[in-house]
Amino acid sequence: MAVKKKAFPEPMRGEESEPRAARGRKREDASFPAPPAHAGVPIDYAMTLADIKDRIRSERLRVVLSANAAMVLLYWEIGGIILARQAQEGWGAKVIDRLSADLRETFPDMQGLSPRNLLFMRSFAAAYPDAEIVKQLVSLLPWGHIIHLLQRVKELDARIWYARASLANGWSRSILDLQIESQAHKRQGKAIHNFPAALPPADSDMAAQVFKDPYLFDFIGTADPRREREVELALVNHVQNFLLEMGAGFAFVGRQVHLEFSSADYYLDLLFYHLKLRCYVVVELKAVSFAPEFIGKLNMYMSAVDDLLRHPDDKATIGLLLCKGKDRIVAEYALSGFNRPIGVADWKNSSPKHCRTN
Repeated sequence: MAVKKKAFPEPMRGEESEPRAARGRKREDASFPAPPAHAGVPIDYAMTLADIKDRIRSERLRVVLSANAAMVLLYWEIGGIILARQAQEGWGAKVIDRLSADLRETFPDMQGLSPRNLLFMRSFAAAYPDAEIVKQLVSLLPWGHIIHLLQRVKELDARIWYARASLANGWSRSILDLQIESQAHKRQGKAIHNFPAALPPADSDMAAQVFKDPYLFDFIGTADPRREREVELALVNHVQNFLLEMGAGFAFVGRQVHLEFSSADYYLDLLFYHLKLRCYVVVELKAVSFAPEFIGKLNMYMSAVDDLLRHPDDKATIGLLLCKGKDRIVAEYALSGFNRPIGVADWKNSSPKHCRTN
């Protein structure tokens, strides 16, 4: 038997929620928002956007740094009050415990009010009696850095040196620990050099502070310190630690860099570029004590780099000769008369506690 198809009635005109002619049109009051096309953007829009972004980032960083400085200054003031009360009234540990409990009850949302931290505040105030040093320098450091310096560096001048270096180089707390362990403040700027005679005064002063003596390569592992190529390879394999020991601003260019001139092949041990000095730095690594003839070969390499690699905007190439020991007087005499800037320093792969500069 044939089944009749059921007819669905057409909706009446009055029942339609929207006229048929309007069904294909978009509603004017509904849309998916999207950024405007680049076609209508002014030419300088990208530059303006980048400038605004930089200003926002700078301001946000300034707010964070200002908040940190204010907190550190507050800690210093609290430490000064505790220090004075202990001197005048003999406050002991029980009073510090009670002070901590009362402060935390009054300020439950504030961190850093434990008895231990209050004692650090007292040590902080005792270690830095000069308010200007605290305001202009120490307050710019994170509190964790300040505690590390209090615990690990006893001399005020050394603490100030590490504070300045941490701010200048952006050292993390772990990097600060490594620098303290290696006694960086005793080594920085100690290399023998002829920079005053070979560089303008401003460049000479900066270069003198860049190089140290000795360099500590404890991280080279099992590399035989008597084999230069083996040590070079170990340094490159640990390039992050190598650059950390070289110091801020050094960019590694290559090892055994090939130079060809006068129908002969030459290979530089290690080549760097220093971002602040704006120049190449040729490093020659020797597994023996310093000998005057090393200077002549390094001078030749520097001349070749100046001629073949140096950009017109780069400053004069600097040479660094790393040896396993040196006689200071012999090194100074060997450098006299050279018009290219060269530094001489020791390198060691032993613990800094056993290092001695000749």
